[in-house]
Amino acid sequence: MGALVGVDIGGTFTDAVTLDEHTGRLRVAKVATTPSDQSRGLITALDSFQTSCADIGLVTHGTTVATNAILERKGSRCGLIATRGFRDILELRRRDRPRLYGLTGSYEPLVSRDLRCEVTERISAEGKVLTPLVEADVMAVGEKLAAEGVAAIVVGFMNSYANPAHELRAKAILEERWPDLHITASAEILPVFREFERTSTAAVNAYVQPTVSRYLARLQERLDDRGCRGALFIMQSNGGMMSADAAQRYPVHTVLSGPAAGVIAAANLASQSGFADLITYDMGGTSLDVSLVVDGRPLTTGGMDLEFGIPIMASMVDIHTVGAGGGSIARVDAGGILEVGPESAGSEPGPVAYGRGGTQPTFTDAQLVLGRINPRYPIGGASDLAFDVTRARSAIGKQIGEPLGLSVTAAAQAIVTVATNRIAGSIRRISVDRGHDPRDFALFASGGAGPLLVSALLREVGASRALVPHAPGIASAWGCAIADRQHDFVTMLNRRLADLDMGTVAQRYAEHEAEGKAMLQQEPLPLAQVRVVREAELSYEGQTHVVRTPLPAGALTHERIAANFRSAYLRRYRQTEESFAGLGELLESIPIRLLNLRTAVIGVRPSLALKDFLPRPTTSLRDAYKGTRSVYVDDRSVECSTYERARLPWGEQLSGPAIIEQPDTTTWLEPGIGATVDEAGNLLLEVA
Repeated sequence: MGALVGVDIGGTFTDAVTLDEHTGRLRVAKVATTPSDQSRGLITALDSFQTSCADIGLVTHGTTVATNAILERKGSRCGLIATRGFRDILELRRRDRPRLYGLTGSYEPLVSRDLRCEVTERISAEGKVLTPLVEADVMAVGEKLAAEGVAAIVVGFMNSYANPAHELRAKAILEERWPDLHITASAEILPVFREFERTSTAAVNAYVQPTVSRYLARLQERLDDRGCRGALFIMQSNGGMMSADAAQRYPVHTVLSGPAAGVIAAANLASQSGFADLITYDMGGTSLDVSLVVDGRPLTTGGMDLEFGIPIMASMVDIHTVGAGGGSIARVDAGGILEVGPESAGSEPGPVAYGRGGTQPTFTDAQLVLGRINPRYPIGGASDLAFDVTRARSAIGKQIGEPLGLSVTAAAQAIVTVATNRIAGSIRRISVDRGHDPRDFALFASGGAGPLLVSALLREVGASRALVPHAPGIASAWGCAIADRQHDFVTMLNRRLADLDMGTVAQRYAEHEAEGKAMLQQEPLPLAQVRVVREAELSYEGQTHVVRTPLPAGALTHERIAANFRSAYLRRYRQTEESFAGLGELLESIPIRLLNLRTAVIGVRPSLALKDFLPRPTTSLRDAYKGTRSVYVDDRSVECSTYERARLPWGEQLSGPAIIEQPDTTTWLEPGIGATVDEAGNLLLEVA
């Protein structure tokens, strides 16, 4: 196989990494994202490697095309065909609303009401046909939707999880009559109950499918034009990758594509330094993603609300996203309160200091004013991008300092402090609120802006240590390059555990495994092994939320599943056997219910370690020293040593205040923070 390429496209920058296992060469690139056509930025990143595309064996891509289409409401015109009487399910939701009080709070579904149609059919919750599908109805509503100019149709019938026959027949009718339309059957996307969530997930898939398909086709054409013979794979929200063809059929699985790659990278890179429990945060130019890695594996979830009223139920890495990035805009609101984000200046026009037309101060402008970013050190080595500190000072002084009665540097520090507090809150929500003590974890800082706040967050959340990888700004691209292939399956049972036939359970898991292995064999990519992960979603009867419970390989019994569920339940709610004892007798009297069987079939690729691609530094700390720079700390100027990251020797100790510079980011060591570079290339930080 030729060189491996990983590319992650964010809202501000496009990051790329190429690995040549034969030569041991590693190259990275960071270029501006091209929002109008993300494929242009990707090709620019590849061109910057100055290598023949014919030598590329694999391109794995983390993309935000689907996410942006939803959040910006720029997806395709989409229709819905529902069981008669249920066309408004996307609007009724769970009878909730964006705001509990007041006259505002309207919500517009992805499918407008005039494009939501009904047909006669009905299947019971047990899968029995109560009313046959009237095929003439399907043709009639298909004609109506086609005349309205829809590009995609979602078919969502009641109880299709129990028997998808009507949905699949309707899909076949539509595809035969209108082969150019994208048709999504909800039971193929999510064969489980909860009609609203299933229909919503299918609607998301249909809404973004034309957009994602056009984008991937255009990208493949650009790669072909450059003679790239390598296969194109797309990162999934579950942390694995799938073929571009599969991504065109199921784009809903790409909504957390890039962020998931960042968590995969964190788990991989931190493991090389001996860390298995991490709080990862990836702070790019537009947003910040926070996640947990426990025992070396990213935590996963069965779904998320991308925004109000748009739940997406699919297996995905558990990520909390907030609008806090390098381009986050700072402003003083009508009440005199300083806010940072969620609006972002992105890459166009970008921060004020870019000189590209931006007028509102950002987090990056504040860091420049404080002296922590070198204005003469172009981002990603780009010769056409430098910083104008004077512009940044003027914008912060007029728009933040004057309204708050602060000096320019105090206003800049206030911007950084507000951003830090928002991020710390996000970290607590994904750790403390879920029963995890941050003191038991190490922070993993990535993204172009992440290492600027690692010292402050280390103190704020009380983590034990922190890691900054060799190239934090391209960590998600590294995650793309090393990701395994993964296919997820789910079967709904919704029965009491005691009433289930274990033979049936074993058969369903065997079917998942066989289908997953068959799919892996169809994709041309060498594997080291195939790993199968079995889970069950269980609850005590009467509970509305389930606990994902890992199940070991081998024969399963009622007792074994119940014991595993009890252990998972204890971990989930952070209970010890002693504190749980008082509830034990009560819970023992409540039946356990098994809702879903889940299987992940993972094609494990040959392992790669970043340290194998890094030459051992032969330099000394003196060689890495670049000089001093004035940095503002607590609104006073302090002379601070600066170092070149690539020339830092392994094992050498640094003490803050210090600045460590590299093309893709800057690491700021506050006073009282110590750091050293280990043999895996990670920068390890701790409170001195």
